Amino acid sequence: MGRVEGKIAIVTGGGTGIGRATARRLAEEGAMVTITDVNTQAGQSVADELGGKAAFVQHDVRQEADWRRLMAAVAEHHGRPDILINNAGILATTPYQFLDQTDMEQWRAVQAVNVEGVFLGCKYGVAAMIVGGREKGGAGGGSIVNLSSIAGLIGTPGAVAYGASKGAVRQMSKSVAIDCARKGLGIRCNSVHPGTIRTDMGDEVMRMGGGDPDKALAASIRRIPMGEPAQAVDVANCILFLASDEARHVTGAELVVDGGITAV
Repeated sequence: MGRVEGKIAIVTGGGTGIGRATARRLAEEGAMVTITDVNTQAGQSVADELGGKAAFVQHDVRQEADWRRLMAAVAEHHGRPDILINNAGILATTPYQFLDQTDMEQWRAVQAVNVEGVFLGCKYGVAAMIVGGREKGGAGGGSIVNLSSIAGLIGTPGAVAYGASKGAVRQMSKSVAIDCARKGLGIRCNSVHPGTIRTDMGDEVMRMGGGDPDKALAASIRRIPMGEPAQAVDVANCILFLASDEARHVTGAELVVDGGITAV
């Protein structure tokens, strides 16, 4: 039997990168996965690839109405969600994000997706897990995993808006975890913190500041004690653990997937 056999999962930003790898791993381990993305073509292609174990819903995490619509669709077609992966996020709207180069438009754009999107996901995810559980005669229960970054743990002078947003996700995850635990909801909430990783967003990080992305990647790899960047599936496997019942006593934790960068 799979590690999340029979569970109903939602993965935001599931059309690319870590989201795509996570949707695949959850489906491989037995979950019914609803993939959401603002990019209909990317999200639908992942759902098509996974076949009967997946569905796609076009979804903008910034929009509260979209969260209501998503939860209603999942409830109608599958039932109570057991797993929510708040993965959707952006790095920047321009190649420059030092303090003196970051205007309010960019600051608000990053916070809207990375912070407000996760807040809405937690709010509507917890509500759906509670309501669905009561309909089944129980208290609810479930697992929420929020994608942060090592940028939420250490200073990021060249990505000030992004770093601030990921620090907020880290703290929010702990607050949601304790709130759910104290209310006896059976809902766990944890954050995952990738470091250097080979994804589209990871490549975008290397282009920040307008320098040579190949040189930036080489310099980044030299800072990794394990000597290589992560692959998306490395992060997806950690998310799978937190989503599964194997992590039944893990909540409010931060799981760092960075090859040792923040341990130095």
